[in-house]
Amino acid sequence: MSLKEFYDKHSNFSSRTLSEYNISPGIKCKFDILKKIIGNKINFKYSLDIGCSGNSFLYFLNNNSHTSFLDLAINPLKQYVLDKKIPSSKNIIKFFHPINGDTSFLPYRDDSFNLIIMLDVLEHIKDDKIVLKEINRILKENGYLIITVPHRMKYYSDQDKIIGHYRRYELVQIIELLDNYNLKILKTFGVYGQLFRITEIQSYRPKEVEEQINKLRARYESKIWFRKLWDLFVRITSYFMRLEVKYLSINKVMNIGFVIKKTSKINL
Repeated sequence: MSLKEFYDKHSNFSSRTLSEYNISPGIKCKFDILKKIIGNKINFKYSLDIGCSGNSFLYFLNNNSHTSFLDLAINPLKQYVLDKKIPSSKNIIKFFHPINGDTSFLPYRDDSFNLIIMLDVLEHIKDDKIVLKEINRILKENGYLIITVPHRMKYYSDQDKIIGHYRRYELVQIIELLDNYNLKILKTFGVYGQLFRITEIQSYRPKEVEEQINKLRARYESKIWFRKLWDLFVRITSYFMRLEVKYLSINKVMNIGFVIKKTSKINL
């Protein structure tokens, strides 16, 4: 099975929609942390989400104009239709460009983007150096890169294998990797703490858990009473997830994020 077939078939990725922010405590936790860190002080005229799935974080920023979405799977890209509105948000993106493509050769011109985000994607790529070289090529000088990755190989589990992770990263490993491409880390932050280990339950019965996730999504969209109860559950759970990771030692976090800046051009 090719990687493309794997991710199109894996409904945990391919069936995500913009409502995932309201359905998943983990997604809400991550996006809320990122929104607070990035803010709206800088206007990103040209932005790109690599590995966007169907619930791109860029839909939750009000300071990006021309937005590009890239994913290896085709099905998630169907979410990105003209004037698509975020649930519980007034933000509408007018200029967007969804593309089905591979990270080994990003189909964009040099120096194209002010902002690139890649959330929990790098660990899915066998040769992570290739995509970072490509990012260096298409990111404008002084442009920003936001990435999140699973943290600490000692936490690598069957769950990582099931969802296609080649690795988890050590902090020093990421620093050295980025430094090779003149990508300077401005900020390091925790995304998920130890509470996130509950997701490892999927490794025991992966098909059944995936089926339940899809049923949950359908129920959330069709049952108003359930949606209200679930919204409350997600708000409370994501709050405690953010609270935990805020005070947890960086060495103990399960998922780690970085705000990165391209400092200057280099010949690779």
